Amino acid sequence: MAKAIDFTPRPKSPEEQLRASVQDSAPALDDTLLLLRELHQHGVLDLLLKLVRGGEGLTATTLKLLSSDSGSAMLRNVLEVGKTLERLDSNELRVLGHALTTGLNEGARNAAAGKTLGVGELLALTRDRDVQVALGALTGILRGFGRALREARDETEEVPNQRELARGAR
Repeated sequence: MAKAIDFTPRPKSPEEQLRASVQDSAPALDDTLLLLRELHQHGVLDLLLKLVRGGEGLTATTLKLLSSDSGSAMLRNVLEVGKTLERLDSNELRVLGHALTTGLNEGARNAAAGKTLGVGELLALTRDRDVQVALGALTGILRGFGRALREARDETEEVPNQRELARGAR
């Protein structure tokens, strides 16, 4: 009768392991290299290197980056984000953050359970108090978003029946 042969494969060399890892990660490495090129072209990589090393020229590099076109846009964007965050009420943001987290958890549970809805069930949900409150919040967000967009375009005229619609929603 035949006897089983004991075979132990040769362990991969570090070069072989690296080659296999690079092949598995090729798309991620391509994206990483693209990001590095962009950071280098805009001078951000140089700034980060000097920041990490605590080296000379950090102030000069920072000022050079901020004085460039991309630096000016970056500074304006940071200031606009700061203004937006300043206008937010921290209590309202906390409530909305908690509501969003609770809603995402509920959605994840429904998705994991494979729960689906038909049109009839969707209409029946409009009688649920939680759904009514959420729909009210979403329509308020849409109204405020639309109003801000109209104001940004200097559109002050109301469409026909807009007052009646706004009055009925309250």
